[in-house]
Amino acid sequence: MNRSRTTWALATYALIVFAFRVGITRTVVAASLGARLPYALASFVLLLAPLWFFGFGAGDWLRERVKSRAARILLPSALGLPALLFNLFEPVHHWLPVIWMFMLPVILAILLETSSHAPKITWQDAVVLASLVAIYMTHLLQPAWQEDGLAALPKLYVADLVLYLYGVVRSLEGMGYSFIPTRRAVWIGLREWLFYAPIGIGLGLALHFIHFHRGVPTAIAALAAIFGTFLLVAIPEEMFFRGILQNLLETRFGRYGGLLIAATLFGLSHFNKRAVFNWRYVILATLAGIFYGRAWRANRQILASVITHTAVDVVWSLWFR
Repeated sequence: MNRSRTTWALATYALIVFAFRVGITRTVVAASLGARLPYALASFVLLLAPLWFFGFGAGDWLRERVKSRAARILLPSALGLPALLFNLFEPVHHWLPVIWMFMLPVILAILLETSSHAPKITWQDAVVLASLVAIYMTHLLQPAWQEDGLAALPKLYVADLVLYLYGVVRSLEGMGYSFIPTRRAVWIGLREWLFYAPIGIGLGLALHFIHFHRGVPTAIAALAAIFGTFLLVAIPEEMFFRGILQNLLETRFGRYGGLLIAATLFGLSHFNKRAVFNWRYVILATLAGIFYGRAWRANRQILASVITHTAVDVVWSLWFR
């Protein structure tokens, strides 16, 4: 990481932490946490750091310096520290998911270290990615932060782990995981949103899945929606489904096959939202995933698909939920 990039990364990270600290104090989550709020904030700050700084070159920096296989395998176990910190001050401790958060990174890192590190997707990739999806979808780690308002913390943990495994251990090429803005990335991201918007809105209304809500949100509400979606939804999901999954699938099924399979899997990951099997949501999410995948593939830069994803979700949450 060069000096100017590091300075920019630190400044934006500090701004995000400050904004989150100010914002959460106005929510019911802060009231329910009470004296435990500082430890929840500490968990967020620690889990946000890998996700953010890898976007400014921290992954390259680690790859250059962590040469020992043992060190590469053991280092990600530190991702369990935020959950440990929070549970030390919980009235009721939940040690089992905390223990798993220390052990899981080591197990998965060992599995990837045994792979050939070939450009094409391997069976080890399939096992690692499927395991992480299953763990996240079944909420196995959620008890480590036993509050409804802290559901984003297990998601950040899984995102950090995936990022380390594929950015450092697997050293996967072409992820495009960078938050350094370029005019082309911004343009592509907004362009794909404009392409998808009439399709998503039209089909969503026709399926009675969305309904238009009049009104102009306050500036604070709009900024909170953009900030929260960008950071906690778009970045982790685009990193996984586009930077890693679509990237690997292309090595076996080509550009269009990888795009369609990744988009379909992305759609299916939304199956249990507000219904036992919400087929309407699956269809709309699959179509959205095609445009997110197009945005990432155009320049192989995650920021483009993150912008598309953020724009789609924010417009939906403010006017069509």
